[in-house]
Amino acid sequence: MYLRYFSLLVCLSASALYAQEEKHLANMKMLTHGGDNAEAYFSFNGKHASFQSNNAKWGLKCDQIFDLDIAKAAKDSTYKPKLISTGKGRTTCSYFLKDGKHILYASTHKGGDDCPPPFEIKGKYLWPVYKTYDIFVADLKGNVVSQLTNSEGYDAEATVSPNGDKIVFTSDRSGDLELWTMDIDGKNQKQITSGLGYDGGAFFSPDGKKLVFRSSRPQTDEEVNEYKDLLSKGLVAPTNMELYTCNVDGSDLKQVTKLGKANWAPFYHPGGKKIIFSSNHHSKRGYDFQLFMINEDGTGLEQITNKSIFNAFPMFSPDGKKLIFSSNRNNGGTRDTNLFIADWVE
Repeated sequence: MYLRYFSLLVCLSASALYAQEEKHLANMKMLTHGGDNAEAYFSFNGKHASFQSNNAKWGLKCDQIFDLDIAKAAKDSTYKPKLISTGKGRTTCSYFLKDGKHILYASTHKGGDDCPPPFEIKGKYLWPVYKTYDIFVADLKGNVVSQLTNSEGYDAEATVSPNGDKIVFTSDRSGDLELWTMDIDGKNQKQITSGLGYDGGAFFSPDGKKLVFRSSRPQTDEEVNEYKDLLSKGLVAPTNMELYTCNVDGSDLKQVTKLGKANWAPFYHPGGKKIIFSSNHHSKRGYDFQLFMINEDGTGLEQITNKSIFNAFPMFSPDGKKLIFSSNRNNGGTRDTNLFIADWVE
Protein backbone atom coordinates (compact mmCIF):
# COMPACT_ATOMS: atom_id res chain seq x y z
CA MET A 1 0.00 0.00 0.00
CA TYR A 2 2.75 2.45 0.94
CA LEU A 3 4.65 1.55 -2.24
CA ARG A 4 1.56 2.19 -4.33
CA TYR A 5 1.00 5.48 -2.51
CA PHE A 6 4.66 6.45 -3.00
CA SER A 7 4.51 5.52 -6.68
CA LEU A 8 1.40 7.64 -7.09
CA LEU A 9 3.15 10.59 -5.46
CA VAL A 10 6.15 10.15 -7.77
CA CYS A 11 3.90 10.05 -10.83
CA LEU A 12 1.98 13.12 -9.70
CA SER A 13 5.21 14.94 -8.88
CA ALA A 14 6.69 14.05 -12.26
CA SER A 15 3.53 15.22 -14.02
CA ALA A 16 3.59 18.48 -12.08
CA LEU A 17 7.27 18.98 -12.85
CA TYR A 18 6.72 18.32 -16.54
CA ALA A 19 3.77 20.72 -16.63
CA GLN A 20 5.87 23.33 -14.88
CA GLU A 21 8.87 22.89 -17.15
CA GLU A 22 6.78 23.13 -20.32
CA LYS A 23 4.36 25.57 -18.76
CA HIS A 24 3.83 27.55 -21.98
CA LEU A 25 2.53 24.50 -23.87
CA ALA A 26 -0.89 22.92 -23.27
CA ASN A 27 -3.16 20.44 -25.06
CA MET A 28 -0.35 19.18 -27.26
CA LYS A 29 -1.32 17.11 -30.29
CA MET A 30 0.78 15.05 -32.69
CA LEU A 31 0.09 15.92 -36.34
CA THR A 32 2.33 13.49 -38.27
CA HIS A 33 3.30 9.90 -37.62
CA GLY A 34 6.51 8.80 -39.30
CA GLY A 35 9.52 10.00 -41.26
CA ASP A 36 11.20 13.36 -40.90
CA ASN A 37 8.67 16.18 -40.90
CA ALA A 38 9.85 19.74 -40.50
CA GLU A 39 9.42 23.44 -41.20
CA ALA A 40 5.65 23.50 -40.70
CA TYR A 41 4.37 27.04 -41.18
CA PHE A 42 0.80 28.22 -40.67
CA SER A 43 -1.44 29.54 -43.42
CA PHE A 44 -2.64 33.09 -42.86
CA ASN A 45 -5.98 31.84 -41.48
CA GLY A 46 -4.22 29.40 -39.13
CA LYS A 47 -6.21 26.37 -40.34
CA HIS A 48 -3.54 24.77 -42.51
CA ALA A 49 0.24 24.44 -42.50
CA SER A 50 2.70 23.73 -45.26
CA PHE A 51 5.64 21.48 -44.41
CA GLN A 52 8.28 19.17 -45.84
CA SER A 53 8.50 15.43 -45.31
CA ASN A 54 10.49 12.42 -46.46
CA ASN A 55 8.06 9.83 -45.08
CA ALA A 56 8.93 6.57 -46.86
CA LYS A 57 5.39 5.28 -46.24
CA TRP A 58 4.21 7.97 -48.63
CA GLY A 59 6.64 6.76 -51.30
CA LEU A 60 9.11 9.59 -50.77
CA LYS A 61 12.84 9.34 -51.36
CA CYS A 62 13.63 12.87 -50.22
CA ASP A 63 11.79 15.93 -48.91
CA GLN A 64 8.60 17.05 -50.65
CA ILE A 65 6.08 19.76 -49.73
CA PHE A 66 2.64 19.04 -48.29
CA ASP A 67 -0.49 20.95 -47.31
CA LEU A 68 -1.65 19.90 -43.83
CA ASP A 69 -5.23 20.36 -42.66
CA ILE A 70 -4.47 20.89 -38.98
CA ALA A 71 -7.90 19.91 -37.61
CA LYS A 72 -7.95 16.66 -39.58
CA ALA A 73 -4.35 15.79 -38.67
CA ALA A 74 -5.02 16.39 -34.96
CA LYS A 75 -7.98 13.97 -34.97
CA ASP A 76 -6.85 11.21 -37.34
CA SER A 77 -3.44 9.53 -37.10
CA THR A 78 -4.01 7.91 -40.53
CA TYR A 79 -4.65 11.24 -42.26
CA LYS A 80 -2.36 11.84 -45.25
CA PRO A 81 -1.80 15.47 -46.22
CA LYS A 82 -1.95 16.65 -49.81
CA LEU A 83 1.26 16.68 -51.88
CA ILE A 84 1.90 20.17 -53.26
CA SER A 85 5.36 19.90 -54.82
CA THR A 86 6.05 18.03 -58.05
CA GLY A 87 7.40 14.89 -56.39
CA LYS A 88 10.62 15.41 -58.33
CA GLY A 89 14.00 16.58 -57.04
CA ARG A 90 14.35 17.80 -53.44
CA THR A 91 12.32 20.59 -51.86
CA THR A 92 12.60 22.81 -48.80
CA CYS A 93 11.16 25.80 -46.98
CA SER A 94 7.53 26.24 -48.01
CA TYR A 95 5.19 29.07 -47.03
CA PHE A 96 1.54 29.95 -47.74
CA LEU A 97 0.72 33.09 -49.68
CA LYS A 98 -1.85 35.38 -48.10
CA ASP A 99 -4.62 34.33 -50.50
CA GLY A 100 -4.57 30.85 -48.94
CA LYS A 101 -4.67 29.35 -52.42
CA HIS A 102 -0.95 29.17 -53.17
CA ILE A 103 2.24 27.93 -51.51
CA LEU A 104 5.78 28.94 -52.36
CA TYR A 105 8.71 26.58 -51.89
CA ALA A 106 12.22 25.89 -53.11
CA SER A 107 12.90 22.90 -55.34
CA THR A 108 15.70 21.32 -57.36
CA HIS A 109 13.34 19.66 -59.87
CA LYS A 110 14.44 21.88 -62.76
CA GLY A 111 17.92 20.41 -62.26
CA GLY A 112 16.70 16.80 -62.51
CA ASP A 113 13.94 14.46 -61.43
CA ASP A 114 16.10 12.50 -58.97
CA CYS A 115 16.97 13.53 -55.44
CA PRO A 116 20.33 15.33 -55.53
CA PRO A 117 23.04 13.22 -53.88
CA PRO A 118 23.97 13.97 -50.26
CA PHE A 119 27.35 15.55 -49.57
CA GLU A 120 29.40 14.21 -46.71
CA ILE A 121 32.77 14.88 -45.13
CA LYS A 122 33.69 12.34 -42.48
CA GLY A 123 33.44 13.64 -38.93
CA LYS A 124 31.50 16.82 -39.82
CA TYR A 125 27.81 17.69 -39.67
CA LEU A 126 27.10 19.66 -42.83
CA TRP A 127 24.19 21.11 -44.78
CA PRO A 128 24.26 20.89 -48.60
CA VAL A 129 23.59 24.11 -50.51
CA TYR A 130 22.28 22.77 -53.80
CA LYS A 131 22.90 25.09 -56.74
CA THR A 132 19.74 23.83 -58.45
CA TYR A 133 17.38 25.25 -55.81
CA ASP A 134 14.95 27.87 -57.13
CA ILE A 135 11.77 29.30 -55.64
CA PHE A 136 8.40 28.37 -57.13
CA VAL A 137 4.73 29.07 -56.44
CA ALA A 138 2.16 26.28 -56.72
CA ASP A 139 -1.60 26.14 -56.29
CA LEU A 140 -3.20 23.73 -53.83
CA LYS A 141 -3.59 21.12 -56.55
CA GLY A 142 0.18 21.02 -56.95
CA ASN A 143 0.37 22.91 -60.22
CA VAL A 144 3.42 25.19 -60.48
CA VAL A 145 2.02 28.58 -61.50
CA SER A 146 5.21 30.65 -61.42
CA GLN A 147 8.97 30.54 -60.89
CA LEU A 148 10.19 33.48 -58.82
CA THR A 149 13.97 32.99 -59.13
CA ASN A 150 16.14 31.73 -61.95
CA SER A 151 19.62 32.97 -61.13
CA GLU A 152 22.49 30.52 -61.13
CA GLY A 153 23.06 29.12 -57.66
CA TYR A 154 21.15 28.59 -54.42
CA ASP A 155 17.81 30.38 -53.95
CA ALA A 156 15.73 29.03 -51.06
CA GLU A 157 14.46 29.61 -47.49
CA ALA A 158 11.68 31.97 -48.59
CA THR A 159 9.05 33.34 -46.19
CA VAL A 160 6.27 35.89 -46.67
CA SER A 161 5.59 39.18 -44.87
CA PRO A 162 2.49 39.57 -42.66
CA ASN A 163 0.99 41.93 -45.25
CA GLY A 164 1.55 39.30 -47.93
CA ASP A 165 3.40 41.68 -50.25
CA LYS A 166 7.09 40.84 -49.63
CA ILE A 167 9.30 37.75 -49.58
CA VAL A 168 12.65 37.30 -47.85
CA PHE A 169 14.97 34.50 -48.99
CA THR A 170 18.59 33.34 -48.99
CA SER A 171 20.74 33.37 -52.12
CA ASP A 172 24.40 32.84 -52.97
CA ARG A 173 24.19 34.71 -56.29
CA SER A 174 26.55 37.38 -54.88
CA GLY A 175 29.18 34.76 -54.04
CA ASP A 176 28.09 34.39 -50.42
CA LEU A 177 24.90 33.24 -48.65
CA GLU A 178 23.05 36.50 -48.03
CA LEU A 179 19.49 37.61 -47.36
CA TRP A 180 17.51 39.05 -50.25
CA THR A 181 14.00 40.47 -50.53
CA MET A 182 11.59 40.59 -53.44
CA ASP A 183 8.02 41.55 -54.18
CA ILE A 184 5.42 38.79 -53.95
CA ASP A 185 5.54 38.36 -57.75
CA GLY A 186 9.33 37.95 -57.79
CA LYS A 187 10.13 41.47 -58.98
CA ASN A 188 12.42 44.01 -57.31
CA GLN A 189 14.98 41.52 -55.93
CA LYS A 190 17.44 43.22 -53.54
CA GLN A 191 20.36 42.02 -51.44
CA ILE A 192 20.02 43.24 -47.85
CA THR A 193 22.89 41.59 -45.91
CA SER A 194 26.57 41.53 -46.82
CA GLY A 195 28.69 40.13 -43.96
CA LEU A 196 30.73 37.03 -44.76
CA GLY A 197 28.87 33.95 -43.55
CA TYR A 198 25.62 32.06 -43.95
CA ASP A 199 22.61 34.34 -43.37
CA GLY A 200 19.40 32.32 -43.56
CA GLY A 201 16.13 31.15 -42.09
CA ALA A 202 14.69 34.68 -41.96
CA PHE A 203 11.18 35.62 -40.82
CA PHE A 204 9.37 38.94 -40.67
CA SER A 205 8.34 40.61 -37.42
CA PRO A 206 4.57 40.81 -36.78
CA ASP A 207 4.46 44.42 -38.05
CA GLY A 208 6.48 43.49 -41.14
CA LYS A 209 9.18 46.09 -40.45
CA LYS A 210 11.98 43.82 -39.20
CA LEU A 211 13.58 40.46 -39.90
CA VAL A 212 15.00 37.86 -37.54
CA PHE A 213 17.45 35.31 -38.89
CA ARG A 214 20.30 32.98 -37.97
CA SER A 215 23.82 33.53 -39.15
CA SER A 216 27.14 31.73 -38.99
CA ARG A 217 29.70 34.51 -39.37
CA PRO A 218 33.31 33.25 -39.24
CA GLN A 219 35.72 35.40 -37.23
CA THR A 220 39.21 33.88 -37.28
CA ASP A 221 41.31 33.28 -40.37
CA GLU A 222 40.89 29.54 -39.86
CA GLU A 223 37.09 29.88 -39.66
CA VAL A 224 37.00 32.11 -42.73
CA ASN A 225 39.10 29.70 -44.77
CA GLU A 226 37.00 26.71 -43.70
CA TYR A 227 33.76 28.54 -44.51
CA LYS A 228 34.96 29.54 -47.97
CA ASP A 229 36.31 26.06 -48.69
CA LEU A 230 33.05 24.36 -47.71
CA LEU A 231 30.93 26.88 -49.63
CA SER A 232 33.00 26.24 -52.77
CA LYS A 233 31.91 22.60 -52.42
CA GLY A 234 28.26 23.52 -51.91
CA LEU A 235 28.33 22.94 -48.16
CA VAL A 236 27.98 24.84 -44.89
CA ALA A 237 28.68 23.78 -41.30
CA PRO A 238 25.67 24.84 -39.15
CA THR A 239 27.40 24.26 -35.83
CA ASN A 240 28.05 27.87 -34.80
CA MET A 241 25.09 30.15 -35.41
CA GLU A 242 23.69 33.17 -33.60
CA LEU A 243 20.48 35.15 -34.05
CA TYR A 244 20.33 38.62 -35.59
CA THR A 245 17.66 41.19 -36.38
CA CYS A 246 17.62 44.00 -38.92
CA ASN A 247 15.17 46.27 -40.67
CA VAL A 248 13.65 44.90 -43.87
CA ASP A 249 16.09 46.99 -45.90
CA GLY A 250 19.05 45.50 -43.99
CA SER A 251 19.74 48.54 -41.83
CA ASP A 252 20.11 48.51 -38.03
CA LEU A 253 21.70 45.06 -37.91
CA LYS A 254 21.85 43.74 -34.32
CA GLN A 255 23.11 40.50 -32.82
CA VAL A 256 20.53 39.06 -30.42
CA THR A 257 22.24 35.95 -29.00
CA LYS A 258 25.79 35.32 -27.90
CA LEU A 259 25.21 31.83 -26.56
CA GLY A 260 27.63 29.78 -28.63
CA LYS A 261 26.95 26.55 -30.55
CA ALA A 262 23.88 26.44 -32.82
CA ASN A 263 21.07 28.95 -32.29
CA TRP A 264 18.61 28.84 -35.17
CA ALA A 265 14.98 28.56 -36.41
CA PRO A 266 13.93 31.92 -34.89
CA PHE A 267 10.41 33.29 -35.03
CA TYR A 268 8.92 36.42 -33.48
CA HIS A 269 6.48 36.16 -30.60
CA PRO A 270 3.18 37.84 -31.65
CA GLY A 271 3.97 40.76 -29.33
CA GLY A 272 6.97 41.62 -31.50
CA LYS A 273 9.41 41.99 -28.59
CA LYS A 274 10.46 38.37 -28.03
CA ILE A 275 11.88 35.65 -30.24
CA ILE A 276 11.40 31.89 -29.93
CA PHE A 277 14.16 29.68 -31.36
CA SER A 278 15.94 26.33 -31.15
CA SER A 279 19.34 25.95 -29.50
CA ASN A 280 21.86 23.42 -28.20
CA HIS A 281 23.96 26.00 -26.34
CA HIS A 282 23.15 24.31 -23.02
CA SER A 283 24.08 20.81 -24.17
CA LYS A 284 27.36 19.05 -23.52
CA ARG A 285 26.41 16.43 -26.11
CA GLY A 286 25.78 18.95 -28.86
CA TYR A 287 22.67 17.31 -30.27
CA ASP A 288 20.17 18.25 -27.55
CA PHE A 289 18.05 20.96 -29.16
CA GLN A 290 15.38 22.68 -27.10
CA LEU A 291 13.13 25.67 -27.71
CA PHE A 292 14.00 28.91 -25.93
CA MET A 293 12.54 32.40 -25.78
CA ILE A 294 14.58 35.57 -25.57
CA ASN A 295 13.87 39.29 -25.59
CA GLU A 296 14.73 41.12 -28.78
CA ASP A 297 17.55 42.90 -26.92
CA GLY A 298 19.16 39.59 -25.89
CA THR A 299 17.94 39.55 -22.28
CA GLY A 300 15.47 37.29 -20.49
CA LEU A 301 16.44 33.89 -21.87
CA GLU A 302 13.81 31.25 -20.97
CA GLN A 303 13.71 27.54 -21.83
CA ILE A 304 10.38 26.45 -23.33
CA THR A 305 10.76 22.69 -23.96
CA ASN A 306 12.62 19.94 -22.14
CA LYS A 307 11.21 16.70 -23.54
CA SER A 308 13.18 14.71 -26.16
CA ILE A 309 16.50 15.76 -27.65
CA PHE A 310 15.23 17.60 -30.72
CA ASN A 311 12.73 20.45 -30.79
CA ALA A 312 12.93 23.02 -33.59
CA PHE A 313 11.14 25.10 -36.25
CA PRO A 314 8.66 26.83 -33.90
CA MET A 315 6.01 29.11 -35.38
CA PHE A 316 3.15 30.95 -33.71
CA SER A 317 -0.29 30.91 -35.30
CA PRO A 318 -1.48 34.26 -36.72
CA ASP A 319 -3.67 34.85 -33.64
CA GLY A 320 -0.81 33.89 -31.29
CA LYS A 321 -2.84 31.16 -29.58
CA LYS A 322 -1.01 28.13 -30.99
CA LEU A 323 2.57 26.98 -31.47
CA ILE A 324 3.55 24.44 -34.11
CA PHE A 325 6.98 22.82 -34.08
CA SER A 326 8.98 19.71 -34.95
CA SER A 327 10.12 17.23 -32.31
CA ASN A 328 11.34 13.67 -31.96
CA ARG A 329 9.24 13.13 -28.82
CA ASN A 330 6.76 10.22 -28.87
CA ASN A 331 8.57 8.49 -31.75
CA GLY A 332 8.66 5.04 -30.19
CA GLY A 333 12.44 4.89 -30.09
CA THR A 334 12.85 5.55 -33.81
CA ARG A 335 14.64 8.50 -35.39
CA ASP A 336 11.39 9.98 -36.67
CA THR A 337 10.77 13.70 -36.27
CA ASN A 338 7.11 14.70 -36.26
CA LEU A 339 4.99 17.82 -36.15
CA PHE A 340 3.23 18.91 -32.97
CA ILE A 341 0.82 21.69 -32.14
CA ALA A 342 0.02 23.09 -28.71
CA ASP A 343 -1.94 25.88 -27.13
CA TRP A 344 0.40 28.71 -26.15
CA VAL A 345 0.11 29.77 -22.53
CA GLU A 346 1.64 33.12 -21.57
